[in-house]
Amino acid sequence: MMNIAAIVQSLRCSLLHIESRLLQVAGLDGQLAPALAVNGPSLLPQLNREEELEEQQSLDQPPGVLDGILWMAVPKKRRTIEVNRTRRRAEEKLLKVKNNIEPCPECGHLKQKHIMCGFCYAKVCKETGLIRQQMQAMDGGPLRAPAVETVILYEGETPSQLDKDKRIVERPRKRPAWFT
Repeated sequence: MMNIAAIVQSLRCSLLHIESRLLQVAGLDGQLAPALAVNGPSLLPQLNREEELEEQQSLDQPPGVLDGILWMAVPKKRRTIEVNRTRRRAEEKLLKVKNNIEPCPECGHLKQKHIMCGFCYAKVCKETGLIRQQMQAMDGGPLRAPAVETVILYEGETPSQLDKDKRIVERPRKRPAWFT
């Protein structure tokens, strides 16, 4: 909260500024002698001398064109409502209607034709994570995996002749229809 000395000082500066503007308007902007001399420091508390010097310097110089204004680019003419709406509602900004949406053959959720269904993808990620955990348990760590191909066998499946030299991971469940 501002103390009383700061309030009195700001009020004094405001009154001096108003007085100087009125004298400028009236054409009497020359330096006038004070009509009554008062010993100021004994009556009113004073602020720092540095602030007082800054105020006197700012009052001596008239405010410049660049004081307190941030200059920036400004359009030369106002855009009409028609131009604004045409720009905002341009064809490329509107939502496109997708004609390539079909139901997923596995779960029935809607999906794009060339993209995997999000619900099925979550199932695949979960199953793949379980397979990776089982492989890490078999190998003893992620950096000790053998440099051979891995085959995943589910319940009821037997390895073929092609799987002879490959690492076999057996899953104790029926193979999901979507995991082929």
